[in-house]
This record gives sequence, structure tokens and C-alpha cells, in this order.
Amino acid sequence: GSAERIGMVLVVVMGVSGSGKTTVGSRLAAQLGWKFYDADDFHSPENKKKMSEGIPLNDEDRIPWLCALHDTLRREDSSKQDAVLACSALKKIYRLILVSGASAVESSQPQQPGENIPLQILFVYLAGAIDVIASRLKKRQGHFMAPELLKSQFDALEPPSAQENSMTVSVEKSLPEIVLEIEHVVFQG
Repeated sequence: GSAERIGMVLVVVMGVSGSGKTTVGSRLAAQLGWKFYDADDFHSPENKKKMSEGIPLNDEDRIPWLCALHDTLRREDSSKQDAVLACSALKKIYRLILVSGASAVESSQPQQPGENIPLQILFVYLAGAIDVIASRLKKRQGHFMAPELLKSQFDALEPPSAQENSMTVSVEKSLPEIVLEIEHVVFQG
């Protein structure tokens, strides 16, 4: 039942590079006293090498990474710890893996009992037009992102549908406004 879920919140702040996921996620977590994770820290050395060379990751690169993120969220969930994760989560399948783990992609795997109960995750989609986000990336100190790489992110982007547990916030709002808006949804659900 849902009674034991009350007060347990997993929030994934998602969007393309430059949408402010890390800034929003870390501020939200700091304000609420929750744990904060940045998905970028979970990439394998191979993935990091690819990215530093400007090679976009493919789904095969991303699945083990997303499964590791799911395992981390699952662990927080079972220890009743609220957590915020900043993760691009651009495609619906990526979000499914965050919710359900490897079972989202490997239906043939024998399931451990209780392992495939989907996590309750609120996806917070930071939405902005490509030109807005490109100009924000240009202002970032020491952050280089090729415009074509940003375009490839927008091409891959599948904004959360109404069936997903999600909310959309404009990146053009101020940081305090964005955090407040997320808090409202978290606490008034």
C-alpha cells in the first residue's frame, strides 16, 4: 500500500546540458536536508573518456550507468532516505530504467522477489528553448559544449508524458522560484 511511502521522496531533476539540473538539484537537496547525487559522477571511466573527446554516448553506454543510478536510488529508498538526483534522463526508456532498473530493458531476466517494484520517482523536467540553453552554456566558466552536441541532446529529448510522474519547470525562472515550485509539488503532491 502507499502508507509507508509517505514522506519518502526521490526526485530526479532532468533536462539537457545547461538546463541547470545540478544547480537546481543541489539547492533543493540542501534546502530540504536531503541527499544529493549527480549522475555524471556515476559514469564509467570509458564513458568519461568518450565524453571528454566529444563523442556522444549511445544507449549501450548509458544502460549500465542508469542501472547503477537505479541501484543507488533503490538503496536510499529502502533505507527511507529522501534523495535528489540530477540526471539528463532525456529518453523515456532512460527514465524507465531509473524507475525499474535493468528489468526495464531485460524482460527475460529472472526477477528477485520485491526487486521489480517500481520506485516512486518525481521527474522534474527543466524545460527551455535551445537558444536559451545555448546562451546559458556560453556563460559557464570552463564549460565547453559543442553546439552540435547540444543539438543532439534536443534531438534525443523525449519530454515526460502525462503518464509519467513528472512536472515541468521553465529554466527561465529564478533558482529560488524553481526550487519553491518543486517543493510545492513534493509537499502538496
